[in-house]
Amino acid sequence: MSALSNDNFSRRSLFRAAAGMAAAGTLAACGSNNGRGGSGGSGTQLVQYFHAYGEAGTEQAIKRYAAAYKKAGVSTNWITGNNFEAKLFSALLTKQAPDVFEFHPQLQMVKSGQVADLSDLIDPVKDDFNPNDIKSHTVDGKIYGIRMIDDPQFFYYRKSMLEKAKVDVPTTLDELLEAAAKLTTDKVKGVFLGNDFTAIQNNLIFSAGAETLDANNKIGYHTDGVVEGLKKLRTLFTSGHVLLDAPTDFWDPSALNQGLCAIQWGGMWSMPAMQKALGDDLGIFPFPKIGSAGKLSVYNGGWSIFVNAKGKNVEAAKEYVKWLWIDQKKYQEDWALSYGFHIPPRTSIANSATKLKSGLPAEAVKLFTDYGHFDNIGFDQVMITAFNDVIASSVRKNGNPEAALDTCDKKVDVELKKLFG
Repeated sequence: MSALSNDNFSRRSLFRAAAGMAAAGTLAACGSNNGRGGSGGSGTQLVQYFHAYGEAGTEQAIKRYAAAYKKAGVSTNWITGNNFEAKLFSALLTKQAPDVFEFHPQLQMVKSGQVADLSDLIDPVKDDFNPNDIKSHTVDGKIYGIRMIDDPQFFYYRKSMLEKAKVDVPTTLDELLEAAAKLTTDKVKGVFLGNDFTAIQNNLIFSAGAETLDANNKIGYHTDGVVEGLKKLRTLFTSGHVLLDAPTDFWDPSALNQGLCAIQWGGMWSMPAMQKALGDDLGIFPFPKIGSAGKLSVYNGGWSIFVNAKGKNVEAAKEYVKWLWIDQKKYQEDWALSYGFHIPPRTSIANSATKLKSGLPAEAVKLFTDYGHFDNIGFDQVMITAFNDVIASSVRKNGNPEAALDTCDKKVDVELKKLFG
């Protein structure tokens, strides 16, 4: 269940500037299709927003769950294209705002009173959630949002291609660059990191032994290791050994499946499609270490469900969210495991998920457990966009990484003052 439909771009990257503008109220409301209608007769009508997942059956599944709910009519706005976040943020400023929506934990949405406190829903089952998923949604002891799926990301590779080129699985960024060179032929590129490299920006930070923000909510990403990583990614970008301008982006498995590259960055959601195409020739490894303080890293993406605290039906929306994302474990398991692979955030569901118990899926779960990093709720859209610009200027263009990070720091500091004083 990749985050995006086939006409979409990066899971989390390209929307950010637009989302920030929408949060500031500068985007027009999205079109007249407000999704209202649905089932439920003359009773309460709720609207939920979901972005268009790429895997077949996802839209039908979400609508099937909603149709089974009897206490209110629930209609779904299934938003295609690469501007889900912009449409969501702009809709939240209008009378057509959704009652329920999926997104990622963002402190600025809590501070602005946009998302409802869901502690009363989660508290009775809190111990059944991955503690990191609770932590990443918690502000001042209150929990905002319920995690639906955890989406670890890592490198996929063709075992036969590495064997033929006598290449070992890379454990450092230097080794990845060397591997990419050896694996590149006139028909195949060594590695694919996504079309604009922003897909791996969190791992650039984590694998350099740094964090987005430190424990005191100060800048944590501006380190010598991150600078070194940016320089090496620039070398890779210009090497001729990396797949650029692929027909689809990293969230889609086709670059590796079709033999366009030997190694591809991707998410666990792609695993069933990749296994179907490549069988036992498929392997995975975490993002390699960068510099002397480096550590292997796995970035955990994923999606959470939120209730619009400014909506007309907050209590009815909370009741629906509790019914679907707390009580209906069969639906939660179906959502996590039937349309691509994800790790269920509920421990009880994860423990009974036979599909994740052996082979490559089990290996992915172990990588997630050993090397996983979760979103920091304080590192918001503006900050993510600022770091997107670092990648653009010092990897895709030939800018100075230190200067790019300095520019980023100024933007992030302004935002940190707004959020933390």
